[in-house]
Amino acid sequence: MAVNTVASTTDTTSATSADAPAGSVSLGPAAALSCRECGERSPLGPDFACGVCFGPLEVAYELPTGDAEGLRRRIEAGPASIWRYAPLLPVPEDVAAKPNTNPGFTKLVRADNLARELGVTGELHVKDDSGNPTHSFKDRVVAIAVEAARAFGFTTLSCSSTGNLAGAVGAAAARAGLRSCVFIPHDLEQGKVVMAAVYGGELVGIEGTYDDVNRFCSELIGDPAGEGWGFVNVNLRPYYAEGSKTLAYEICEQLGWRLPDQLVIPIASGSQLTKIDKGLRELIALGLVEDRPYKIFGAQAAGCSPVSQAFKGGHDVVRPVRPDTIAKSLAIGNPADGPYVLDIARRTGGAVEDVTDEQVVDAIKLLARTEGIFAETAGGVTVGVTRKLIESGRLDPALTTVVLNTGDGLKTLDAVAPSSGPTAVIRPTLDAFRDAGLG
Repeated sequence: MAVNTVASTTDTTSATSADAPAGSVSLGPAAALSCRECGERSPLGPDFACGVCFGPLEVAYELPTGDAEGLRRRIEAGPASIWRYAPLLPVPEDVAAKPNTNPGFTKLVRADNLARELGVTGELHVKDDSGNPTHSFKDRVVAIAVEAARAFGFTTLSCSSTGNLAGAVGAAAARAGLRSCVFIPHDLEQGKVVMAAVYGGELVGIEGTYDDVNRFCSELIGDPAGEGWGFVNVNLRPYYAEGSKTLAYEICEQLGWRLPDQLVIPIASGSQLTKIDKGLRELIALGLVEDRPYKIFGAQAAGCSPVSQAFKGGHDVVRPVRPDTIAKSLAIGNPADGPYVLDIARRTGGAVEDVTDEQVVDAIKLLARTEGIFAETAGGVTVGVTRKLIESGRLDPALTTVVLNTGDGLKTLDAVAPSSGPTAVIRPTLDAFRDAGLG
């Protein structure tokens, strides 16, 4: 079987790389690190900024080509997790046999009830990633980062997080037998704080926004106190980000190995959107799906919408903002992959849009009422943006559309609690039941 060298398209934060062995590890088809901006290649290692131009590094591959049907059969025979796609990921061949959380292969829900509410006449699907081990898509990216951490000899797993990632790191580290120490903004939703803490690792609240937390972690990497630490979304980011490709792989496989016409994807750092696009392009290059146009739409909350504002203004540069939204999992005011998101939305003929907090809550309740899916606020953002795109005529209701829900609504109860409660409180009698108009 021939091989094809493929470079991924991941952005990273900028800071000094940690010192750890490099160039001698084996991570499946991963061949090197490549700069997203200048193309300079370097050996595999815990590096995330180009030594020539300081651009973001990404994983370059030697992927199998020439036998699409054989590769498709191999994938379909694999485990019901992201490890069915191990031949396309920077992980060792025996990854499925190692202690890990085995995320992925979550449900792709045919959302006919929601489609009727929104006026969609084509297929509408919700990719519901709340079914992952810690109930968010972050389990995918962390699982890949854990394998890189093992390969580079790190003993502590860490991250900066808006909540979901902290829980995913805590769980994955516990399962892998690694120490964990994660950093979060001090004012996160209580459900996410508890979930991050329950796995027994160290949880540190930082006074400030996520961007403040991320800057602190970048400084810690260059300090002796951070020696031996693998920060999944900093010095392990090139590998970590590859986990989002598996969403693209699963969606296409679950659609019968075909591309969706339209996808609506939430934007925090923007990495998930850029990697889903990369995954779709890889499937096309490998001959696993038919090459045809698709559109990618990005979704943000209005209280943290720097990419949406840049798109609407026709800008190529994303201007940082200070977040103020209930969608805290998306509250990254200086998204690292923002410029690449703009490129993808424009290249595919999509768009980037935002919705208010009130529209987010309405969309959460709409999805729950129509499809029985209780989404966290990020899912409310994507459903709300989908409705807005349809109403404005930018999303074609006759085409096959996939909307992402990336987390469980039980993590963000505060968003819907004020407007969700008992229909009535009555005495335990039939007369009281009838008097309340319930009979």
